[in-house]
Amino acid sequence: MALRSWVVSANDRDCDFPLENLPYGVFRHDGRTRVGVAIGDRILDLRASAEHGLLCAVPCDALEGCGGQCVNGLMASGTRASSILRSRLASLLDERAAGEIKARVEPLLIPMNEAEMQLPAVIGDYTDFYASIHHATRMGRRFRPDNPLLPNYKYVPIGYHGRASSIVVSGKEIRRPCGQIKPQGASEPQFGPSRALDFELEVGLFVGSGNSLGQIIPITEAEQHIFGLCLVNDWSARDIQSWEYQPLGPFLGKDFATTLSPWVVPWEALAPYRVPVAPRPAGDPGPLPYLHSPSAERVGIDLTVEVHLETRSMREAGTAPALVSRANLRELYWSLAQLVAHHASNGCNLRPGDLLATGTVSGAEDGSEGCLLEMQRDGAGIQLPNGEVRAFLEDGDRVIFRAYCRRDGLPKIGFGECVGTIVGAQEL
Repeated sequence: MALRSWVVSANDRDCDFPLENLPYGVFRHDGRTRVGVAIGDRILDLRASAEHGLLCAVPCDALEGCGGQCVNGLMASGTRASSILRSRLASLLDERAAGEIKARVEPLLIPMNEAEMQLPAVIGDYTDFYASIHHATRMGRRFRPDNPLLPNYKYVPIGYHGRASSIVVSGKEIRRPCGQIKPQGASEPQFGPSRALDFELEVGLFVGSGNSLGQIIPITEAEQHIFGLCLVNDWSARDIQSWEYQPLGPFLGKDFATTLSPWVVPWEALAPYRVPVAPRPAGDPGPLPYLHSPSAERVGIDLTVEVHLETRSMREAGTAPALVSRANLRELYWSLAQLVAHHASNGCNLRPGDLLATGTVSGAEDGSEGCLLEMQRDGAGIQLPNGEVRAFLEDGDRVIFRAYCRRDGLPKIGFGECVGTIVGAQEL
């Protein structure tokens, strides 16, 4: 049965942030940057909560993290400390809290519409994976119709090292990138604005406690290193990407911008929504021993992910954004635990605040593709409800990602929104 909070907005059935969620984020209000947790349409200031003596019995390392300007300190405190903190926060906000507690906590709640959200963490490193076999197959079919998946895909989680410095928080405008483009049939490339700008619907995991250089993370312990999840839009300039990606993979076609949702949903909050991920097709090889554990390797999250698209014309007409994709994280070929274990399998040291993204989350059915390039049929774009057609993004287009867990008898655990609006390229 769902819990209830004395913060009335948290009890709404469609609220993203009920008492069972309590995601972490960083907000700016009255000239101060603080760490907070979302509850309904409010943000609880964690530094102020600590200063007012409300976080009693919280371990010192987690308590210290509450006073920072990023969530890294809480991420580094470990699963036990963060669990104790979550339990204390839930007791402060539960409708059964004593009147004296409510009177002390209520002044520390900030209306969300008065706060400016920041990136939740200082991201030292960013790795993007390719964990959806449906996305990999559709993309590969464009270049290798008879053999869309490369031989290593079913053995190794494929990833590349992204650019941490160009990660931005939801709401930041995205400038159309320029780069080298080789039009079809041309003998030489040219330099100019991308004409094939795309979104990629992804889920990101933030590393909590890390590992020392040279030390592996066993698959059975991988989830203990996951602090929480967020939404990721890995913007991609397909025309730049297609010319530059061989032989070393993605570069300028992707690292001009990556957008994150501002709230990090704790791994602990997602426990009731754990499900088996989609089974591997008959005949596929099993994972190698270091990626194999019946208790961890094939456990996923029943997380629905959506893409909504709003064009400039729709916005001016007051038309609601159009739902263009809906998929589920449980359909990944490689689980989140396997991504963590593989990343550290060579002794690579993961650190608190490092970001690992799933790659584009796509399903097998039409309407579950996580990017525009996948949605195209015979080169034609998708038609929106107002009659507009999009093969790729145009200036003024706004892309909105949403995600949520929902199950009978349990509350909705939402992720908020991950939003970016395309603006024109810089003039040369």
